[in-house]
Amino acid sequence: MKNDQKYARGYFMPPETSLEWTKKEYITEPPIWCSVDLRDGNQALVVPMNLEEKLEYFQMLVDIGFKEIEVGFPAASETEFTFLRTLIEQNLIPDDVTIQVLTQSREHIIRKTFESLKGAKKAVVHLYNSTSVAQREQVFRKSKEEIIAIATSGAELLKQCAEETEGNFQFQYSPESFTGTEIDFALDICNSVLDVWQPTTDNPVIINLPATVSMSMPHVYASQIEYMSKHMNYRDSVILSLHPHNDRGTGVADAELAMLAGAQRVEGTLFGNGERTGNVDIVTLALNMYSHGVDPQLRFDNIPAIIAVYERLTKMKVGERQPYGGELVFTAFSGSHQDAIAKGMKWREEKECVHWSVPYLPIDPKDIGREYEGDIIRINSQSGKGGIGYLLQQKYGLDLPPLMRENFGYCVKNVSDQKQQELLVEEIYDIFLNTYVNLKSPVEFVKYRYTDDDDFKTVVTIKSDGDAAIDISGAGNGRLDAISNALQAELDITYSDLVYKEHALERGSKSQAVSYIGVTAADGVVYWGCGTDVDIMTSSVKALFSAVNNLLRAKG
Repeated sequence: MKNDQKYARGYFMPPETSLEWTKKEYITEPPIWCSVDLRDGNQALVVPMNLEEKLEYFQMLVDIGFKEIEVGFPAASETEFTFLRTLIEQNLIPDDVTIQVLTQSREHIIRKTFESLKGAKKAVVHLYNSTSVAQREQVFRKSKEEIIAIATSGAELLKQCAEETEGNFQFQYSPESFTGTEIDFALDICNSVLDVWQPTTDNPVIINLPATVSMSMPHVYASQIEYMSKHMNYRDSVILSLHPHNDRGTGVADAELAMLAGAQRVEGTLFGNGERTGNVDIVTLALNMYSHGVDPQLRFDNIPAIIAVYERLTKMKVGERQPYGGELVFTAFSGSHQDAIAKGMKWREEKECVHWSVPYLPIDPKDIGREYEGDIIRINSQSGKGGIGYLLQQKYGLDLPPLMRENFGYCVKNVSDQKQQELLVEEIYDIFLNTYVNLKSPVEFVKYRYTDDDDFKTVVTIKSDGDAAIDISGAGNGRLDAISNALQAELDITYSDLVYKEHALERGSKSQAVSYIGVTAADGVVYWGCGTDVDIMTSSVKALFSAVNNLLRAKG
């Protein structure tokens, strides 16, 4: 692109190497989670939530397990103020949940904020002011010393108001636009605020280092966080927090690497809602940990239900490819993927595996409320025999022979290709019934009887299309072979190499039996049939007739 030279890297590397985080393999414990859905997320909605909607959303966040929830910017509007007062006055905040409110470092906003918090059991008051080079030069046109003065004067007023207001308060400071701030200056302003608040291990302060705008690759953000963590004063009395945005599409990676670098807390939203490209997605972060065997201490065991409430209240849509939550994220259309998943699931059943290791599925979809049937393997013209066979077995208890699966797979793919659409499992089952099961044309099986148990001689009653029923006779080395020989003689056809499989249907009526038969014609093509009946032998005969009917249809 010809204008690439107009862009300069606006971030700042730490003045010393900060790469200790690279030695860690994975995150071993969850951070303190703080949902900012009701503030950062809500302000980014085309139509922000009303009071009733915010109350319902708050309850959903509590049910999920959030212990810290930012409920708004109460000085910004009457709706925000009323929402906070409603939570406090109606005693809607559980004892183990801390609410958080946001305020700029401006006197009238800070005082209005504490007015809204009167009587709060426990609240975090989140103070911020912008510190980046761009904000200092272009927006505020102030020196570094003046920017520090804005922060410290606000910090002093917070202390004063907290002493004058009924409630239990914890302080948080954010150097907004941290990622565009010189690291030494970010450290100076945070330490200056900490000097005002004088935190202790019994009364810690939260220092939040936001990627207000994501400006670098994730490893840079991690190195910035590690440097701040190492050099910040009162470190044992500071909870180091993150607030990553997703401008570069790296919000999750930024958060994960920064947690390795020492961050103890993460602010984000469900499914990454927020200004511009959104906040970091807490669902993805939490379930990434879960996939490594770490309990995130948030309940996402019914993702579909959470999505339903989220979409109804926010009027936003969860994308089909959104990690974990999206409709298609566990879905395989590809034949090879479906086959691997089907075999992996069978392996898991046979081996009674403790650890999850099914190909293409990073976690067990059932753990988050998704179903194997319809969610995992879905069928279109790209699908294969493994997935199609797996669906029939899961839904209808049909365990097709491998070669029959392949034959049926082509049938299904052809239908999907012609329709140019995905096929539901019920449609696949209908195709199976119409293609293979108890076929009566051009030759219909009526009944059979044996004339000599020793020689396996049989009499079979059949009807051809439009003709009256007739009896035909045959003999063989077994009962089914005798019937097969009678059919070949009467119909003047030849086939060989019967492939046979039978089993009881595992679903539906347990007295029902199912049989599969494949016959190889003279030209080497295998024709398949399936029979069902309460009698296993009769189901086998029906399967044979179905296979022969498919052979006759092919021969015209």
